[in-house]
Amino acid sequence: MKEQYITKSDLETQRLGRELAKIILKAKSRKGAFVIGLEGDLGGGKTTLLQGFARGLGIKEKILSPTFVIMKKFAIKRGNYKSFYHIDCYRIQKPEELLDIGFKEIISGSKNIVAIEWVERVKSVLPENFLKIRFDFIDDKKREIKFYER
Repeated sequence: MKEQYITKSDLETQRLGRELAKIILKAKSRKGAFVIGLEGDLGGGKTTLLQGFARGLGIKEKILSPTFVIMKKFAIKRGNYKSFYHIDCYRIQKPEELLDIGFKEIISGSKNIVAIEWVERVKSVLPENFLKIRFDFIDDKKREIKFYER
């Protein structure tokens, strides 16, 4: 996978998410969870990418941003991973709030994939290594999506 993409529609962003899921499902096991941190402005495409990502993991449920419940868990029935956690930190005031919902245990599980929207709000509780994805508006439809290994 390259480091930068331009998507011109929601469908292209979802397709990119599906491709990312395929790559992660083929990757070697890690010591802890595979953590993905997504950052960008409201409406930038974070949830849209995760909708395609979840489909790529074989998840059939509808993926909506868990803004009010903070976290949703989905079962993965393919590959070495067993659970996909979708966390939305938009309403988080302090990073430590994640610890109250079992975040440390979740990211320590090697069978988990954890996607965190608004990751910039919780930097202090993140693992040392994670995949960061940055979303920037080009115009109403186009997004620049950059991947960074941390």
